[in-house]
Amino acid sequence: MKGLRLFALLFAIPQLFLNAQTSVIDEWEIEAEHSATHLQFRQDTIEIWTPAGLTLWRRQPLSVPFLLEYEAMVVLRDSTDRLSDLNCFWLATDPSAAEGSVFARMNERNGVFSRAATLQLYYMGYGGNSNTTTRFRRYHGLPQPPLLQEYTDSAHLLIPNQWYHIRIEATREHTRYYINEELLIDYADPEPLLRGWFGFRTTWSHCLLRGFRVH
Repeated sequence: MKGLRLFALLFAIPQLFLNAQTSVIDEWEIEAEHSATHLQFRQDTIEIWTPAGLTLWRRQPLSVPFLLEYEAMVVLRDSTDRLSDLNCFWLATDPSAAEGSVFARMNERNGVFSRAATLQLYYMGYGGNSNTTTRFRRYHGLPQPPLLQEYTDSAHLLIPNQWYHIRIEATREHTRYYINEELLIDYADPEPLLRGWFGFRTTWSHCLLRGFRVH
């Protein structure tokens, strides 16, 4: 697949305040817990302000093998900003929905993190829990997905106002997560996920996302 420049679609929540141009529609869909969530699109960059949970779903599904990459930052400019949760889902499906579509029951999840446990997916929570943990989980569509890898040292937590380059690779044998070229996760799943959706995930934060592309 050719590298894709970032475009965006935001339409599912009428209360959401959006500032977007027609040139940045069609690729993304928002699932937000709070109506005060605010997103702004500028060329290939999305700026996110959210007081609660948010998943920004890429509408086009992925199939292995693939490599996706993007850059992201958690912004701290004043006391209203919070350093936490530069997270993502990948190869996500809903086992209760036709064709596994994550959009079928999006209004039931409504951006609430605990409700994502109904999905099957891989999840990386970088700098979660107010920037105290970095955790990898494999969701099976059941409560309490198992914790497969955890970092708590400062070298694997967020630095404010710093761009991070994130790369995710997936094959039938492995799924891998890199941040700033460091391999944090190399997981051989006994029941690998082979098709599904990507979601940029955060909560109570101010983030920038740019340069999303898939190979």
